[in-house]
Amino acid sequence: MIRAGQHPLPVAQYLRLREQIPALYGLLSVNAAILAYTHRALAPRFLVLTVPAILITACTLRMLMWMRPISSADLEVNVVRRRMHGTVALAIVMSVAYVSWALVLDGYGGPYEHGHVAIFVAVTVLGCIFCLTFLPLAALLVALSVLGTFLAYSFAQATEVLIAIALNISLVTAVVLKILRDYYGSFISLETSQRDLQNERRQAQSLSEDNARLAQTDALTGLPNRRYFFSTLEGLLSRAGPRDVFTVGLIDLDRFKPINDTHGHAHGDRLLRAIGQRMINQCPPDTVVARLGGDEFGLIVLDGPAKAESVTQALCQAIREQVRIGDMVVSVGCSAGLAVFPETGTSADLLFDRADFALYHAKKEKRGQCVRFSDKLERLIRSEQAIDAALQAADLRSEVSLVFQPIVGTDNLQPIGAECLARWTSRSLGQISPELLIAAAERVGRAREVALVLFDQAIAALAHLPAPMRISFNLSGHNLCDVDTITALLDRLAASRCEPSRLLFEITETSLITDMEIADAALRRLRDTGASIALDDFGTGYSSLSSLHKLPLDVVKIDRSFAARLDEASGRRLITAIRNLARSLSLECVIEGIETESQLISARLAGFSLAQGYFIARPMTLDILLEQLRQKHAELWNAA
Repeated sequence: MIRAGQHPLPVAQYLRLREQIPALYGLLSVNAAILAYTHRALAPRFLVLTVPAILITACTLRMLMWMRPISSADLEVNVVRRRMHGTVALAIVMSVAYVSWALVLDGYGGPYEHGHVAIFVAVTVLGCIFCLTFLPLAALLVALSVLGTFLAYSFAQATEVLIAIALNISLVTAVVLKILRDYYGSFISLETSQRDLQNERRQAQSLSEDNARLAQTDALTGLPNRRYFFSTLEGLLSRAGPRDVFTVGLIDLDRFKPINDTHGHAHGDRLLRAIGQRMINQCPPDTVVARLGGDEFGLIVLDGPAKAESVTQALCQAIREQVRIGDMVVSVGCSAGLAVFPETGTSADLLFDRADFALYHAKKEKRGQCVRFSDKLERLIRSEQAIDAALQAADLRSEVSLVFQPIVGTDNLQPIGAECLARWTSRSLGQISPELLIAAAERVGRAREVALVLFDQAIAALAHLPAPMRISFNLSGHNLCDVDTITALLDRLAASRCEPSRLLFEITETSLITDMEIADAALRRLRDTGASIALDDFGTGYSSLSSLHKLPLDVVKIDRSFAARLDEASGRRLITAIRNLARSLSLECVIEGIETESQLISARLAGFSLAQGYFIARPMTLDILLEQLRQKHAELWNAA
């Protein structure tokens, strides 16, 4: 599907018309054939054979023209504009020809045939309007041409029933035109917003090549840096085909810290420079080696595990060779971990985490060797015992962090807030999902501590965001039903300079069924500070409508599973009903899980003013969020 903002507006209109106009000509052809058939024994052969044959042939030729493959030259703005102007003119000619032919046929037959002509006019004009949604001028002119001719004919016949039918069709057409005008306005608004974003990205990419290269190079070793490494990895993943295989690796130096501590950082830097130059010399053309930070290096080998292990062993051998630094000769060892795409993982985070755990396993069990991530390590890393042990020993303030996913207005994509999402990067296991973190915290008795560490970070982040924006903080069922946790949260909120009205506590439907009375009391304590309460994942089937009515809620967040149904008529009706329910209870409504342009437009048309999802923005660190706010929403920043 063509993504919003990818082409100039006329080209975007043209591409949408290509999807709909063939259906328009098909509709006209079928309707003409049916009308001619019902009059075959009543009207002259010229009217039921020759004229419809000419009209249908013209429609077929135009249909084939719109369905033919297009080249880049066809998408030139001037070419597209000429074709759309021609489409407008041809739409008027075709509409007048069709309605004139139908009205001539109306002179033959009885009441059934007259009724068929009226239905033909109504269906044809409404079908044409819908198929010309993205060319509103043509839709309007077709409506005026057809209805003007039909109204004139009806009044000339001076038949009350025919006049009433003509007026009814005109009224319905007017309503449809208004709806389509609003839909087209949403299309224009979204295209404009996305085009603005594209322009800002292009401006950001206009830095000089030297600056771009320096931004992706490690100043000490001359190797590519962490940014380049992950950018390359993401690019490979985005272009990967079903048969592509590559390997991500991590190399960590052994015995580097004693050298750095004993002989000083200057000698340590010289050692790293020498090792970096060796890796550059040893690196094959199909391999990327980067310094990720400290004494850790990353590599991407554009081949399977056998080639990757060979390259890694060669690099490690080069690293182990002695290095002369002044009057000293030193040497270090190294261990390595590998993860293979796609058998180990299909995302950058997953591949990096698996390579990191393989490296951790090598340093712990097979120091100095290269370990490839395997099913055995998968079972080990994901075992509850390993996660529980890691969490019990974890330094939460350094390992647990937050990322932020913006919540925006659907009309202008302007952020009004951000949801805090927990991240745990275990020193021993690597990246652990938020669900496993919460479950493990409850098992080992650290749920309160995790919640308070994350809440401190959320309060600190809120102080950096522009005042109109608010923060959404998630509370688990365990947190909600723990009186001491709620008291500690309130104490921290009172001690901070945070404005409580900018804080939104999110709870899930599952947390409501543990102990409704305790949950209700906790929510009222939080809400009494001036903070708001949101019910997250609404619609997953746990809470009753009576609970929704009784609880002190301010916001309802529609579960992401409903967003996928926005493209279905039944799904839109259901989601609209949920939105109406929330509105009747004076609750603000946010729809989650927006992943396509079509879903965003449908959500806007369904009446949702707020939305969240990967199509709008993925979770990001606070620094990235603040930078985006400075670049794209300067007015919010200045207001702060």
